[in-house]
Amino acid sequence: MGERLDVGDRLLSYQDVLDLDTHEVPKHIRQENRGEFSWTEASIERYTSREWHLREKDRVWKRTWQFVCREENIPDVGDHIVYTVADLQYLVIRSAPDTIRAYPNACLHRGRQLKDFDGWCSEIRCSFHGMSWDLDGALKQIPAPWEFPHVEKDDFSLPAVSVGTWAGFVFINPDPDAEPLDDYLGELTDHFAKWKLEDRYIQAHVSKVLRCNWKVAQEAYMECWHAAATHPQTVPYAAFGVCQVDCYDNFARFVTPSEVVGPMTLGDPTTEEMLKATMDVRVDEELPVQPLDGETARDFVVRNSREKWRGLIGDEIDDWADCELVDNFTYTVFPNMMPWGGVHRLCYRFRPYGDNHRESIMDVFLIGPYTGERPPPAEEIKLDVDTSFGSRSELGLVGNILDQDVYNMEKVQYGMEAASKKTVTFAQYQEDNIRWMHQLMDAYMEED
Repeated sequence: MGERLDVGDRLLSYQDVLDLDTHEVPKHIRQENRGEFSWTEASIERYTSREWHLREKDRVWKRTWQFVCREENIPDVGDHIVYTVADLQYLVIRSAPDTIRAYPNACLHRGRQLKDFDGWCSEIRCSFHGMSWDLDGALKQIPAPWEFPHVEKDDFSLPAVSVGTWAGFVFINPDPDAEPLDDYLGELTDHFAKWKLEDRYIQAHVSKVLRCNWKVAQEAYMECWHAAATHPQTVPYAAFGVCQVDCYDNFARFVTPSEVVGPMTLGDPTTEEMLKATMDVRVDEELPVQPLDGETARDFVVRNSREKWRGLIGDEIDDWADCELVDNFTYTVFPNMMPWGGVHRLCYRFRPYGDNHRESIMDVFLIGPYTGERPPPAEEIKLDVDTSFGSRSELGLVGNILDQDVYNMEKVQYGMEAASKKTVTFAQYQEDNIRWMHQLMDAYMEED
């Protein structure tokens, strides 16, 4: 006997799935927040046009809050990272125990990059002529001061870029008039409060160069109904087509129920078939676990997840609803950050690769819980266009799923370049996250 839920002649909804929960479901998950859109078409030029890329660089990347690193990447005074988006580059440095600062990565003398790599320093010193600054950006030394009688020390401080932190993530915003990060994130901080990403660490960080515009790459992860065709191995246990899609001001999300039979699943899989798919067990192999009598696949995964996390965060896990232990909460923080909620460890980031609008970088972070002292963050592993995510054992089964998505991305970019139809057409609900992103981007692009 299969596990398909009986809802009569109508389509199954995520609210039906939440009705199965044995714990109180958080209010923000129960509440739906539909986007309002009067269009379903968008120009292909936003993915293929050099002019669009240049305007995007000026009006989006120079005006928005962007995730640059985790706080554990720069734990000590003097620790710094170099963050690059398109051909813009910033130096992000811990200047005091409780202070992080950021500056354009350019010497005020002749423009040389101040730092070439991530690392540690006691001062910010240009390698070209030796001009230096204190970590707080104040001018420290000009090696030949008699040559610069026209430079006033107080006027030659490094120009600061706005910095904010949330849940262990460090953000910058190059806009001098930027609103505070907390205001920008809005309700997102409440959504993630219980999940405490600040109490996690970077278990893995793998980045990869892709042959496509950054939005082509990002949009591949902003809806789930592609999975029936792209990830057929996941269909038995994930209810694609039942996602709840919610749009807010500067973030959006979609929630994909897991261990539930959805409308895109053919037949009526059994509990054993669902769990085999979940655990990547071959059809000719025995299931290595034994559910309790009458236990559904969802019940089994929830029970085991709750006990696994009890060992990490204690009895606090009893305050988590079943959905937080099994379903996929995929958020997008405009413009390019995608943290997952609940027990999931994934966080994505997408950027143009250099000043090339037809290539991008995708960062995959695993942000995991720990016990005892915080482990050191994993070092970034950089993959070129021809090296697969699946080649990295750090990502586990996720790497193979990511490769299935990457296979589509280059083909999407090539297809757009060759298309006679000069627009893309979006679904009326399941792709609302993507419409939200473009609607918000248009608002930035149209600003003076």
